[in-house]
Amino acid sequence: MTDPRNPINTSKRALLRASAAAALGATLGFGGPLKAAAQGSKVVRIGYQKYGTLVIVKSRGTLEKRLAAIGATVQWLEFPAGPQLLEGLNAGAVDIGTVGETPPIFAQAGGVDFVYVGNEPPAPAAEAIVIPKNSSIRSVADLRGKKVALNRGSNVHYLLVRALASAKLRYEDIQPVYLAPADARAAFEQNNVDAWAIWDPYFASIQHAGAKVLVDGTGLVRNLQFYVAARAFTERAPELVHAVIDELRDTDAWGKAHPSEVTRVLAPNTGLDQPVVDLAVGRYSFGVQPISDEIVAYQQNIADTFTELKLIPRKLDVKQVRWKA
Repeated sequence: MTDPRNPINTSKRALLRASAAAALGATLGFGGPLKAAAQGSKVVRIGYQKYGTLVIVKSRGTLEKRLAAIGATVQWLEFPAGPQLLEGLNAGAVDIGTVGETPPIFAQAGGVDFVYVGNEPPAPAAEAIVIPKNSSIRSVADLRGKKVALNRGSNVHYLLVRALASAKLRYEDIQPVYLAPADARAAFEQNNVDAWAIWDPYFASIQHAGAKVLVDGTGLVRNLQFYVAARAFTERAPELVHAVIDELRDTDAWGKAHPSEVTRVLAPNTGLDQPVVDLAVGRYSFGVQPISDEIVAYQQNIADTFTELKLIPRKLDVKQVRWKA
């Protein structure tokens, strides 16, 4: 049975390991991964979501060229959100991936053996709590007793906690409804929930469709985007981690200078119209950087907050999962 405080479930881990192995075997052919390992081939398995710098890197094909120069290749694996990506990392299917600021907290609490290897600058306006355009809700305080959809353990989980605290509400004062983005949107549009805590580009999409912003992350959270890696991978192949970070840095510099091109690249990958992606890109923050002491302290505060709320089962020491390059 799943521990309600811990989204990483033992049976799910086993199932995901088996699924990942089957998927990799189907992709590469029977014996492909074992044969590659025996020959000493270097493969970086990157977990990504539908949006962000990694999608730009994937679309431009620049990482493949960089890795080829050092005798390595890349395999791309898409996930619907950060918690699921970290489950993939825990199952041994992912080496490096990108997640928001809260998923690593839940993952560390669940015993996932990963490290933070970098982060993008804050983008607080890129996530929000939205309400239907005809809603009678006027402030966060009006969420008392209401159903709020969110992806459990995702970046918006902390936004919701902070927004409630700012309105002098406890987490217990609302009814959280834990749904992945696609299911949450359906529930939101069918009026089965009263509000939805969501991030870009899903936020931009529902906003463009007419939803009202109750509050975004400005003044409440940083909404950081992190790059995380399996600890064993960083120890086995630090040069590959550095290669990925270097490519992210170059891509961020390109993206910051070419926002219209970023939209052109991201729109077909997200399946969203250009005006929606334009809105999201305008709130994105480019500029990958090493994990600083300040960022560790910020993540520690998130961890302590979720410990106090008993949403994770134990107190964490975030310094233990900071990569020492």
